[in-house]
Formats: sequence, structure tokens, C-alpha cells
Amino acid sequence: MSDFRRKLDVFQELSEHMTLRIGACQSIAHEADWSETKTHQDYDLWFVSGGRVEVRMNGKPPVSAVAGDVVFFHPDVPYAASAGPDGCEFIFVHFDFGIGERSHILEEFDLAGVVPGDAVREEVEWFRRSFRSYSDRSALSRIRLRGSLTVLLAAMLEADARTSADAPPHKNSASKNLDALTPVFDYIRRHPHRPVAIRELAEQAGMSEKYFITFFKRTVGVTPGKYLSQVRMNRARDYLSLTTYSIREISELLGYPDPYMFSKAFKKMYHAPPSKFR
Repeated sequence: MSDFRRKLDVFQELSEHMTLRIGACQSIAHEADWSETKTHQDYDLWFVSGGRVEVRMNGKPPVSAVAGDVVFFHPDVPYAASAGPDGCEFIFVHFDFGIGERSHILEEFDLAGVVPGDAVREEVEWFRRSFRSYSDRSALSRIRLRGSLTVLLAAMLEADARTSADAPPHKNSASKNLDALTPVFDYIRRHPHRPVAIRELAEQAGMSEKYFITFFKRTVGVTPGKYLSQVRMNRARDYLSLTTYSIREISELLGYPDPYMFSKAFKKMYHAPPSKFR
């Protein structure tokens, strides 16, 4: 399994702990003489709706975005932007995306740059409709906006996964920290049907148990114990959805000593017994 897919698996396992906060979202137009040089403190997405935008990020060669394209900016990365000869128009949205106590989790992926409109056409159109609703202050428009942005980000990650299959892996300090935990995630994946001690995971990472707990939480956003619990509960929901396993069989498959202990752990997380999920 590629490093990229491992990172996506971590996202998948912890989807219930993800947070997306939108700071600002509005449409703006610029004349041909417009330019700016900035650094954003959060993530930024531009949905180009007219003209052309020229963008240079972090000293890299300039790239162009035209109507339908999306431009993605990472936090704290300097950029310079300017309008094309006919000006430009775009919707911008400032947001943060995190897991647990870690913000800026998308730093694990090299998404910065121009996303061609053909790769995310349906998702962009859904976002535009949500933005029109948001601009009109329609009922539940903020929820629609967050939902459409989440779907768009998922589509961008999927597109990046396809284009990154044969490309050199993206490395920065954040992704290197997650790479250091690869043996841990692989170990958890190989032992889904028994309790795994934090000490075992620390050994897989080559760290002391105390340092491992701190390192894991800083990197992933949740404690290793919470991650383990979430993975087991994710598998529990998978088994429950099949309806071919009894509660007792599921508790045995997940390494719980008896159905009571499994039901107690399940209810603690979801505030409902396993039987309610059938």
C-alpha cells in the first residue's frame, strides 16, 4: 500500500473526528491591473468564474487558472497572484480542516496549486449552487456550504491520489511525522481482532511509550488509545451492517472478552447499544 493510501486510510478511520470551519466566503472581481502578494493563516480556495488568474506559489513557476478551475492555497505559504488581460472573477473561501486537536491536517497532502475544472466539475457546480444559497441567506445554507466543500475536498484528494500514484512522495515535516507512524498503522491493520497495547505500538514506532503518546497525538490529532477505539468501533459497525453476525460473534471477532464488554464500549462511543445499528 502506498504512503498516500495509508494517509487516506487514517482520514477514513477518523472521519468522525474531522472538523471543517469556514471563516469567510464571498465572490470578488478584479480589473486587469490587479495583483497581490499574501500569506494566508488558513486554507484558501478560489473558484474561478471568469477571466484568468496567474498564481505563483512558494517560488515555483507561475500557473494559470481559468473559469471552472480551482486554486488551492496552503496556510503560511506565500503566493503572488495577478489578473489576466480581461481581469478575473472568483469565489474565495477561507477555511480550516482538522482532526481532533490537530488543525491544518491537509498539509499531509500536496494539494496546493491549480485543480483543473474537468477533474472536479460536478463538485464545483454543487459548491456554486450552495454558495448562491448562502449568499441569499437561505435556510440551512451554511450547512449546505460546509457539506459541498467537504465533498469537493474529498474529490480533490481522490484526484490527487490518482495523479500521485507514480509521482515521488510529497515530503514535509508534517508528512514525515505521519510516515514515522506507518509501522504503527500497519500493525493495527494486521491485528484487528485482539486488543493492542500502547506499549506494542510504541515498540513498532521505535519510541518510548511516553514519547509515543505525545508524538501520536501531535501528529494525528487524537491519542493512540482513541484511535484504537475508533478503529475497533468502525469494524464493529461494518459487522453490524452485515446482519450475519450475532453480537456475541462480533465481540469475539474484535477481541472483547464477552458481549457485555463490547456493548458497553459501543454504547460509550455512540450513546446507543449495538442492536440499534442493525
